[in-house]
Amino acid sequence: MGLFDRGVAKTKQSFFQRVSRAVAGRSRVDDDVLDAMEEALVATDMGVDTTLKIIDNLQDRVEKDKYMSLEELVEMLREEIGKLLDESGTASGAQEPFDFSKKPYVVLVVGVNGVGKTTTIGKMASMLKARGKKVIIGAADTFRAAAVDQLQIWADRAGVEIVKQKMGSDPASVAYDTVSAAVARDADVVLIDTAGRLHNRVDLMNELTKIRNVMRKVVPDAPHDVMLVLDSTTGQNAFQQTKEFSRATDVTSLAVTKLDGSAKGGVVIGIADQFRIPVKFIGIGEGVDDLKVFDRDEYIDSLFSIEDLKKK
Repeated sequence: MGLFDRGVAKTKQSFFQRVSRAVAGRSRVDDDVLDAMEEALVATDMGVDTTLKIIDNLQDRVEKDKYMSLEELVEMLREEIGKLLDESGTASGAQEPFDFSKKPYVVLVVGVNGVGKTTTIGKMASMLKARGKKVIIGAADTFRAAAVDQLQIWADRAGVEIVKQKMGSDPASVAYDTVSAAVARDADVVLIDTAGRLHNRVDLMNELTKIRNVMRKVVPDAPHDVMLVLDSTTGQNAFQQTKEFSRATDVTSLAVTKLDGSAKGGVVIGIADQFRIPVKFIGIGEGVDDLKVFDRDEYIDSLFSIEDLKKK
């Protein structure tokens, strides 16, 4: 079983069980089949708006030929989801998630506590180090000792440098020191952890703006990527988190974690569609190698497989 297959196994099982019950014994696609597909998509936490958009498009296409096969319907579903992910900027194929022409390439990582933000940073650092890149991590979540300690463990495991200060230090000061060290040491990538608090939105905006401004004193176009980490198991809460962080800062990419433990894998599609933010990574396990560069086509192939429908 491939990484993507393992990551979406629970979501796929739930989706096809629901659809299969509705289509059993039917020879054509009718409103009941489309209603069942709508319910199945909503159950994956794709979100009502995105689901209705997909179903409306399918309904228009089905109207032309109600006697199409279920395999053809699933193929249409795959095409519609592919278009939505395309429109969000999500890449097809193993596209490079970092622009190494910008050196150092600075990634500001945001997200609430508990979503796997620090772990994602550690896995990215390990992935980059294995590719021969020089990485420096900035521990700018200075409000939780556990966050800094965990980041130190990941930095040691990946064999990369970490910049940190004492607890309670100004996060912007840590960010400044990190990018300064990256420039001085000719690093390829900077990964900066931030406090995972959904506190007052104005405070969050001010803190992230300050971090951005001080980094630009060293690297004028930093950060090159503001990556929001989301936990797929939180379902609709992930939509709310995306909304709050998007209001506070310009989120430019997503990393979705814990996909292997959830039947809510549709949240990837819903958030990418509703917020027009590309998905760059998915996390599908605790291992250091269980972070995968997101591939739109591979995700759709794994989640909405026509072969799986035929088995039902």
